[in-house]
Amino acid sequence: MRHRRSGRILGRSPSHRRAMLKNLAASLLLTERDAEFDDNAPAEKGRVVTTIAKAKEVRPIIERCITIARQTLEDQRKADSLDSTAERNSEEWRQWRSSQQWNEWNQAIAPVLTARRRAIQILGNKEAVSILFDTVAPRFEERPGGYTRIMRLAKPRLGDAGTRVILEFVGERDRVKVSAPEPIQVEQESPEFDETSDSAKDSVPEEVAEGNATESAQAEMGPEDGKKTESESE
Repeated sequence: MRHRRSGRILGRSPSHRRAMLKNLAASLLLTERDAEFDDNAPAEKGRVVTTIAKAKEVRPIIERCITIARQTLEDQRKADSLDSTAERNSEEWRQWRSSQQWNEWNQAIAPVLTARRRAIQILGNKEAVSILFDTVAPRFEERPGGYTRIMRLAKPRLGDAGTRVILEFVGERDRVKVSAPEPIQVEQESPEFDETSDSAKDSVPEEVAEGNATESAQAEMGPEDGKKTESESE
């Protein structure tokens, strides 16, 4: 019975499963690095392709790390304002270390260091943690959650036909809903009176008009009426 046992086994031992999810979460963050001159540059920034089971397991880990980093942005800005610009171990830097400003900086930076240590414990990659705090977290400062999305791919994985998905950060390739323009209503104009038609009727010769009238009258009369008219004429 699976009482109080959550999560997917994924066909691996617990240690192997934890290491795999750590590497997958770090790989998603490492796609945001500046890899212009790297041999193994990512195809798309902020996107990895994996199976649907792995994506559903690693998604909470990534979002937890982003929430931890996002909550320290205010403390980081306060520490940056109190930090000294002098060179380390210089006379000015030593005077700053002995001042009250250093104590305030130390109190401001303490939550940030605690959060970074916690993120390193979860991800196991210092470069990924630096990208998380410097690049990814400021992007989602005003977003309370839902930092990633999962989109299924139509083509399955070769070999076992597993369902493949795209796991990516939101905000970069979002779909924009565009409303269709309203149809333009064209007003139909009333037909104008054609004076040329009446003038054409008036210009018909009288002989042609009389011939047309007799033909129409004969068409209206039946064959018996035509015989009567011929006998009467005789």
